[in-house]
Amino acid sequence: MTDFSHLSIHETITCLKRKDFSVSELIDFHVSSMENGRELNAFITETADIAREKAIDSDNRYLKGEENLLDGIPIGIKDMFCTKGIKTTASSKMLENFIPPYESTVTQNLWNDGAILLGKLNNDEFAMGSSNETSFYGEVKNPWKNSKGNFTVPGGSSGGSAASVAAGIGLASLGTDTGGSIRQPASFTGTVGLKPTYGRCSRWGIIAFASSLDQAGPITRNVKDSALILNSICSHDPKDSTSSYKEIPDFVNATDKSIKGMKIGIPKEYEADGISEDISSFIEKGKEWLIESGAEIVDISLPHIKYALPCYYIIAPAEASSNLARYDGVKYTHRADAENIIEMYEETRAQGFGNEVKRRIMIGTYVLSSGYYDAYYLKAQKVRSMISQDFKEAFSKVDAIYGPSTPSTAFKIGDKNKDPLEMYLNDVFTVPVNLAGLPAISVPVGLDKENLPIGMQLIGNSFDEESILSIASCIEKSAKFDLTPEKWWINE
Repeated sequence: MTDFSHLSIHETITCLKRKDFSVSELIDFHVSSMENGRELNAFITETADIAREKAIDSDNRYLKGEENLLDGIPIGIKDMFCTKGIKTTASSKMLENFIPPYESTVTQNLWNDGAILLGKLNNDEFAMGSSNETSFYGEVKNPWKNSKGNFTVPGGSSGGSAASVAAGIGLASLGTDTGGSIRQPASFTGTVGLKPTYGRCSRWGIIAFASSLDQAGPITRNVKDSALILNSICSHDPKDSTSSYKEIPDFVNATDKSIKGMKIGIPKEYEADGISEDISSFIEKGKEWLIESGAEIVDISLPHIKYALPCYYIIAPAEASSNLARYDGVKYTHRADAENIIEMYEETRAQGFGNEVKRRIMIGTYVLSSGYYDAYYLKAQKVRSMISQDFKEAFSKVDAIYGPSTPSTAFKIGDKNKDPLEMYLNDVFTVPVNLAGLPAISVPVGLDKENLPIGMQLIGNSFDEESILSIASCIEKSAKFDLTPEKWWINE
């Protein structure tokens, strides 16, 4: 069977138009890769039969010259997106048998453009985690092992989404980003992860974690592919009250634009302790690449960013506590046997939720409770406003902000399970972006001493994805990161 794993989406579409191979051949390869990659545990539900049926339809459109934007492109979808008639679990026992009667808006946009579903991808339960170890269906393994041969985490919560793309299973995937859950796993797996501006993509049909923070976005192998997927998934949606009416530009065109004369800010707060030496060295290399591309480096300050992590871990659990109250065993969730309705509620939620989800529900319920709402939640919202104001002031001086995606590279599976606070610190560079509702992208730039990928982050002004895509494309060309992990998960 021909190996198509090295092709980008753009290259694949060109080959399909030239009739170098058929969509059916492409799908057969990726279905085989999905089946051979089960040791990664990236997929919860495989939809091979549906994919092969859709491939026939796509081949017919190519024959007639009626192909769509993403016709025939195999894509994995994080199991937080409702897919009509296909099991959607949020990686939780609570929803292990849930089959939605409707399709999320962003996935429907992909199918309208001809993309083909490979399957539903594993994630941290209800998207709560930074390592993809909290899933009811078990941990996902990062395709990249460290130099000692240890299994590493793929990051979270979109760990399955990142692992599948890094492993060459599907040409792209969709994830959700509440506090870094696209960018952090992209950084850990050597892929490109893009979080759009809040409101750029509809949240309708996405299982809610924290409604004021959640946003859908793509994980791909290069920047131009991310731009292409972004053009597909963005749309105004009357079913989502936070969906933007703003015009959607040609994001792909932005990846070919020069960044000469652009000003790139480097926050002095990014020089804090805790960043690995390897990541610090790539911050400096990144500055050199940007200057060589004609950009100007500007020192800036985000004085309230140090409060972002505690602020996030008050607001996000509070919203989660409210959103997850609907899972009570009455209508469509797991239901425990009990003597009366109160016991049924209690047992259902005790059995249906994992430890991390319970922890966040308890934190959220506490900060929303009488006597603590003013002391915690309202103060956190005030701090959130101050963080947003810091970014507004920064963007009056610069076009984008550059820095690390994560303070470290992928860690060993099980390394941080005993200390939730240590796990939460992984999100230190990503959560401020969600609090401010801004777009950001993580781009792979190299490997550390453990032979693990390093990602760098670019943050843009509100609804200015074009700038960060232009800059990310320049960094990508300078870094020349084209490495892939050894396929240890395939048994020949």
